[in-house]
Parts: sequence; C-alpha cells; structure tokens
Amino acid sequence: MTELQRLLLAYDQHRAQGQSCALATVVEVLGSAYRRPGARMLVTDDGQLTGAISGGCLEGDARQRARQAIFRGQPALVTYDTRDEDDPRHGLGPGCQGVVRILLEPLDFAAPDNPLELLRSFAQHPEPAVLATVFEIDTAAGLRAGVGQRLLLTAAGVTGGASTARALVGASALAEAARATLAEGVSRVLDIETEVGSVRALLELLKPPLRVVVYGAGNDAQPLVRLGASLGWHITVVDGRPHLATAARFPEAAEVRVVPLAAIAQETPGDAYAVLLSHNYAYDLAALALHLAGPAPYIGLLGPYAKATRLLRELCLSDAEITTLRRTRLHSPIGLDLGSETPEEIALAIVAEIQSKRHQRDGRPLRERAAEVHAPAPRLQETF
Repeated sequence: MTELQRLLLAYDQHRAQGQSCALATVVEVLGSAYRRPGARMLVTDDGQLTGAISGGCLEGDARQRARQAIFRGQPALVTYDTRDEDDPRHGLGPGCQGVVRILLEPLDFAAPDNPLELLRSFAQHPEPAVLATVFEIDTAAGLRAGVGQRLLLTAAGVTGGASTARALVGASALAEAARATLAEGVSRVLDIETEVGSVRALLELLKPPLRVVVYGAGNDAQPLVRLGASLGWHITVVDGRPHLATAARFPEAAEVRVVPLAAIAQETPGDAYAVLLSHNYAYDLAALALHLAGPAPYIGLLGPYAKATRLLRELCLSDAEITTLRRTRLHSPIGLDLGSETPEEIALAIVAEIQSKRHQRDGRPLRERAAEVHAPAPRLQETF
C-alpha cells in the first residue's frame, strides 16, 4: 500500500466518523531534510497521525500546530530551521541541516477540491499529473484568494481545482506553470506573477505507480510481489499454470493472469518493467522475445549468464546487439550483488536493482556518492 493510499484510507475513516482533521504538507525544502516537498501527514483533532513529514523530529510540533489550525479553521504556514542548534522545538541539534516549510490545512470534507480529494482523483486515474499548491501570497498586493488554493493538471488539461485557481490568479498563470512542470517532469517551487499579484507555489509532479510484470508464479515470486507491492508498485503476475497463478497465492498483486506458453506471443508488450523467473526455458524465451520487441526499460532474467546468452542466441541476436542489451535493458543475472541466497534475499536484490534503474542510480553505497543525495532545492527567488 502506498503512502497516498494509507492517507486516503485514514481520511475516509475520519470522515465517516465525523472527526475533524488537517493535512500537513511539506511544500518547500532548502538544504538537507529527511522528506522532500510533497510529503504529507494527516492529523486529527485528537492528535492521531497518518503519514510522515520528517524522520520524527518535526511531527510533534506540527501535530500541535495542525490541531490549532483545525480549531481556528484557517491554514497556516510554518517554517522549521533545523540548522538552528539552539531551537529546542525539534530536538535535532545539528540534525538535517535544512529549512523545511510545512503547510497546515484544516480539511473540509464537503469540498470536492480539498487536497485529498484531488489526490484521490489522481489515484483513481493514474497518469502523470502536476498538483499546484499555493502556500504563500502577496498580502501587500491585496490578494483575496488565500493559501492552500490548488489545481490538478494532466496532459488532458486542468482536471480539478479549476474554479478556485481561476479565482486566485484571474487568468491561467498557475495552470501555465503546472503545464510547463508536467512537460519538464521535475517538481519545483516557483514565484508566479499573476494578474492579481505574486504567489508562491509548489508544482508537484505526481507519478503513477511503477508497473511490473512478473513471469512465474512459483514460491520465489511471492516475496518479490510482497516487497514490490509494499513500495506501491502495480504488479501483474503471469504464468501458464492455473494452480499457481491464483489471487489467493498473490493477494498483494494488482492482477494475476493465466497465460499459456502459446499465448505469450499474442500479448501486447507495454512499458512495464519485466521480471522473468518462471524456471521454464521456453516460457522465459517467449516472454523475453515479447519484451525485447517492446519498450520495456528493464528486463530482468533469473539464471546464470550462460542461460541469458543462450536465449539471446536463440533469438538470432548479434554479438553487438547482445552487448548493447546487456548495457541498457537486459539484467541477467538479475538483481544487485547483495550475497542473496534465500527467496526473500533474492527478492530484495531484484527490487533494489529495479529501484536503482528507475531512478538512474548505480546502486553503490551513498557514502561513495560524490553528488548530493537529492537534487538541489530550487532557488528562493525562482520566478515563472
């Protein structure tokens, strides 16, 4: 279950019980911090927490401030400077060495454009989107619309929050900034000049869950599916054996399909990551041929180097083509070198390799990384 799914589940439970709650959102980070912009935490009026906005150092103070926001019925923006060793609120000392800005908003269950309802609409129709959140306004300019105004934009256009956005910016400056962010594919914080004054907004890129297709429904696939699903991945299990390919054996999978060997060639190769661990040479060959002909960015094949070479030779690939595939899409033997032996350890190695591939990292220890762990925070005065 993803963090967003947990938030929505808790939100629905609180709404059913009529229990007031507020949403705390990390909207800006300068320097180092445990969570990045877009991290969220749900807080009830009696202090229950779902989600996290830090490694535990900010939650206590943010909980109290969120409860105050519920009582007052007004959003609030709070800044935590974890570089301040003398600030007793956080218990950090030298800590994360960064500035974290948190937007605290009481939630109106009846409002279709409240932030969790907008995020629900994204989760129900997962495609890349941008959630634009205004967290600071130019009060000197006399802006009437306030902090917390939002819109959700996909490739099809603004799909949520449009009315409040129009009330805020007068024209389409916020939507235009969101559209540019969607095209660039990177979240950012911007000062946006509108017809009615300047606003500061988080343009948060929302990505759909990673789609993974696992060929093979044996016992070793089960820990892989469990671990991948715990990261929020959308996993489909495919096998030709009906007694193994069952939802009861893979309750965490989004889909379990029985596909006989002869039918694999008729499947449509999508852009999902493919993991081949059927332990059946012919089945692996058919699945490999299918995905090599498609756009899959990652194809992981269980087994020794010699098995992969034999399969590729059987597909009549040249030495040059094989070399290119091994450098780019084909990962065999599959997984990072973690010394894995058990099915659970092998699943960890595979998931770690997929994670590194997805984020274009090399899987080395962070202590050996020369660059920053996270991309540098946007400049304070960046303006759209």
